[in-house]
Amino acid sequence: MIYLKKTSRNFKNLCLTCSMVLIALYNFGQGIPDGVLEKMPVTLETDFALSALPPHLRQDATVYLLDPKKGYYISHQGSNGFICFVSRTEWAWAEFRNDLATPISYDAEGARSIFPVYQDVAEMRASGNFTANQIKDSITNRIIKGVYKAPARAGISYMLSPVMRVYPAMPDNKNIVTVSYPHYMFYAPYITNRDVGIQPGNPGPVMVNPGQLVLGEGKDPYGFIILGANETEKAVILNNGKDLLKRLAEYKPWFKIESNIAHHGTVRNN
Repeated sequence: MIYLKKTSRNFKNLCLTCSMVLIALYNFGQGIPDGVLEKMPVTLETDFALSALPPHLRQDATVYLLDPKKGYYISHQGSNGFICFVSRTEWAWAEFRNDLATPISYDAEGARSIFPVYQDVAEMRASGNFTANQIKDSITNRIIKGVYKAPARAGISYMLSPVMRVYPAMPDNKNIVTVSYPHYMFYAPYITNRDVGIQPGNPGPVMVNPGQLVLGEGKDPYGFIILGANETEKAVILNNGKDLLKRLAEYKPWFKIESNIAHHGTVRNN
């Protein structure tokens, strides 16, 4: 009798273990994350988000922070129309990373038309009900159906932080890097390099169309023309951001600057 009870208990434990392994393997195959993102310390995330903006816009900007279990929430309600936040998931790459951290800001038009995509992506990831590929497909379908719309007017996104952890190329390249590349992004929906005469690799402005490989050339409502800060501006930004850089590197070693590869694959010489 005792032997039968032990055998039965061992069999149940074996079944439970096998079930857990199968679930883990299934989740791995489906791209389901092992857990949610780690919450950044509030003060650090706030200062990091605000670093995207030029100093004169920070005090009156709206700051969004990320609750990894729910999504973005307003930490500080501003009054000048500008918002800032730290992006932790890039939908077009169809990949859940825990070491992606990019401070971004938008003017009022970008807050209205572009930021909702980041909000929905963060909420879907936080729910744990979607794989990275499912989020990519969902956002793509919503863009095609017109749920998300292109900016209705010209505008600007400041990305003037002294450091960012980003994908350095289009969605076919998933090598992530830590770089210092303060820059300005001007809305250029549905615009291609050919339309504005930009040749990749040449000095000057850069076209960025994260959704181009997903939606097709000239079909991305969230394209940008990027212009890097000049060397004088960058020197000031790095000098003023020394304390922030130190705090970030102490928080996570991967915040240490690795190279001078600029945002989305453009190489800049310091």
